[in-house]
Amino acid sequence: MSGRKLIVAALVLALVQIGFLSWIIASRAAILRNGKEVLVKVQPVDPRDLLRGDYIFLNNSISRIPVKLIANVPQGASSSDDGPIVVRLKKGADGYWQPMAAWFGRAPTPPGADEADIAGHVNAGWGLQEPDATIEPDYGIGRFYVPEGEGMAIQNDMRVRPFSIKLALAADGTAQIKALMDGDKTLFEEPLY
Repeated sequence: MSGRKLIVAALVLALVQIGFLSWIIASRAAILRNGKEVLVKVQPVDPRDLLRGDYIFLNNSISRIPVKLIANVPQGASSSDDGPIVVRLKKGADGYWQPMAAWFGRAPTPPGADEADIAGHVNAGWGLQEPDATIEPDYGIGRFYVPEGEGMAIQNDMRVRPFSIKLALAADGTAQIKALMDGDKTLFEEPLY
């Protein structure tokens, strides 16, 4: 391969990589800018990642879904399969959104005006038959990184007063964390880019 062809191939590869990264950033920013906002309560867990710095692990009010809310549990299934789940949220009188229904796979109908769907993933093995059974979907919103040195202070504050996260939900249910809230006060807001 001549030197000119090698340079052209390297430029094409670089442009493809830049295009892919730009697509990822732009799709995340589009959700943050245009997604439906929902507010979810959070609870503290552990504030430190040795490689990436301080974070807040967000155990939120939609982390555990009662199996009785899942409308399409397969007949006779004793445990969940590995796959997608959609949880329909409805805004409560207190301003926080709570699960009202869920479906393995896709929702059969679009959400109403005062509702929103959040898409998640369920691992195999969650028990479906116990009367009070719950599952824990992964929505991809489990951590929120904060400036170094602030994670422990926020974690301690979360133990004494209510915190929440403001989510932006795309039409397909993909969630992005838009802001970390301390009561009505915005502590940290995610930049679009």
